[in-house]
Amino acid sequence: MLIARSVHPLPGEAERRERLLGLVDRFSSRRILVVGDLIADEFIYGDVARVSREAPVLILKYDTTEIVGGGAANAANNVAALGGRSRLVGIVGDDVEGRRLIGSFHRGVERTHVIRSRGYRTPVKTRILAGGVHAARQQVVRIDRETEWPLHESVGRALAKKIAPTIDACDAVLLSDYGSGLVTPALAASVRKAVERRGRRRPVPVLIDSRYRLLDYRGLTTCTPNESEVEQVLGIYINDDAGALERAGRRLLARTAMQAVLITRGSRGMALFQPNQPTIHVPIFGSDEVADVTGAGDTVIATFGLALAAGASFFEAARLANYAGGLVVMKRGTATVSARELADAITTDHEATDELAPAQGRRP
Repeated sequence: MLIARSVHPLPGEAERRERLLGLVDRFSSRRILVVGDLIADEFIYGDVARVSREAPVLILKYDTTEIVGGGAANAANNVAALGGRSRLVGIVGDDVEGRRLIGSFHRGVERTHVIRSRGYRTPVKTRILAGGVHAARQQVVRIDRETEWPLHESVGRALAKKIAPTIDACDAVLLSDYGSGLVTPALAASVRKAVERRGRRRPVPVLIDSRYRLLDYRGLTTCTPNESEVEQVLGIYINDDAGALERAGRRLLARTAMQAVLITRGSRGMALFQPNQPTIHVPIFGSDEVADVTGAGDTVIATFGLALAAGASFFEAARLANYAGGLVVMKRGTATVSARELADAITTDHEATDELAPAQGRRP
């Protein structure tokens, strides 16, 4: 499952722009299998009325409630919004939240493999946002209603049997592990073996986004942890320490035996690590005045995986994921990025580079 190397013959910005735009155009012909924890992201909006006399808290005048897909559902929605075809596998409860969650899926998400279980309660993350007439609504509190995690191992084994027939027609597999026990290292290994048995000429990348146990997954194509997750699993502190970041990335490569590790760093951009190659640092795209980071990691892995499926190198896929991540954090709530927005970002960024080139020298 080797992906094209990320070392290019240093094309000019015009050539690089056309290459990235061509990859985005190919998104529409790619089918991505997304497996993982389906979470209902509930947003309750209200306007600040006054301060309560009962306690030092705000009283909100209720406006509206919205439920959108979180976790693997958000990754699948992002694949579909970017023009790809998304096949989603996961489990929801036979409850109101589960039905509303399924009803919120993007029209490009194939949901026939989503299991509805009467003995399962759909996990819900409720965010209450308050604002005024002249102020943007800000999150004031979050309430998590989780099911009985971790799930029994038999659920994962049953899911593995359901996944096997769906792999054949897919160009990439995204595994989203938010800690329920649904996605496990054993499940990931079975997916990897099933992909290898296909013997296709074009590689089928398998990507993992694991919130708490990234080091338990080995031999997959790549992973996209954020910096705080890396610090947690390795027991280190990175911040602005370039040496600590370099050591962390190389340790993850060695311990997971993956072809690449992409660490997202918020306002510091991204860092791409590959064996026997220099680390590539990708600066943040857009403003560092972030509106909302909710679900940004799902957007990154969706774009990264879709780009690899379209034939991108790791570097090209990281560039595209960086654009998408920079766009989505400027939106409120759990959001997606469209192929048009991504193409516009590529064009805008390269036009700005062309304007700076005469004075600063064209960047490689």
